[in-house]
Amino acid sequence: MSRIADCFARLGAAGRKALVPYLMAGDPSPGDTVPLMHALAAAGADIIELGVPFTDPMADGPVIQAAGERALAAGMNLTKVLGLMHEFRRDDARTPVVLMGYQNPIEAMGVERFTAAAAAAGVDGVLTVDLPPEEAGGLLGALGAPQSPAPIFLLSPTTTPERIRRIVSVARGFVYYVSLKGVTGSDRIDPADIAPKVAAIRQLTDLPVGVGFGIRDGDTAARIAQMADAVVVGSALVGVIAAAGDAPARLSAASQFVAGLRRAMDAAVRAPAAAGEVA
Repeated sequence: MSRIADCFARLGAAGRKALVPYLMAGDPSPGDTVPLMHALAAAGADIIELGVPFTDPMADGPVIQAAGERALAAGMNLTKVLGLMHEFRRDDARTPVVLMGYQNPIEAMGVERFTAAAAAAGVDGVLTVDLPPEEAGGLLGALGAPQSPAPIFLLSPTTTPERIRRIVSVARGFVYYVSLKGVTGSDRIDPADIAPKVAAIRQLTDLPVGVGFGIRDGDTAARIAQMADAVVVGSALVGVIAAAGDAPARLSAASQFVAGLRRAMDAAVRAPAAAGEVA
């Protein structure tokens, strides 16, 4: 069983939902990333989404764009991201890590070379924002082996049922529902609008469904946890890290933020069960 599948199986057995915080690799410096990854796992993260900085991040809002610019200015690139993954895996063999980025760096490295290097580094999933499944044959072929990272795709509010069927037929690990029409860090979302779409996706796949974009606080994370299998939080955490003064402060602030999300999500999914027991 893959680390992602094992993670969702453990959480499902425990009646919990996956918390998936996003970090930009190399932000604000390469030396910050691995300690932050360990801190997030200790604070309650179940899966870590690790951003690969790119010069043209079309799906990202200003907070993550700025993080990517800081990382690129610090010399980060895809090869160095995989180096950070090797470093993380020396002390954490359990927490799944999904790389989130764009296709150009993968093409520059070479799809086969990237796939082999990612698997060797302990990467569990690859989400390539600008690669539709119709054009992903090369990457999907390279990711086809059972031990390879899982190809993870985005679904949006405008994705039709026919296209959802097409995407979930080639996805592994989980599917990622983008909760709004916009970029990361956009305005707050309305969970009531998301529930029907998540339910519709569940009719078309047995893969776990994660929801991200626009989730900024514990209250929203808790409401999303009541309808989805995973809650992805990116810009809010990246902003917390950016606002902290130095490396110790960044670790402390990130840990406290993620721990707060964890508590809110766990309380939200326990509440219905507790109410049922009383009844």
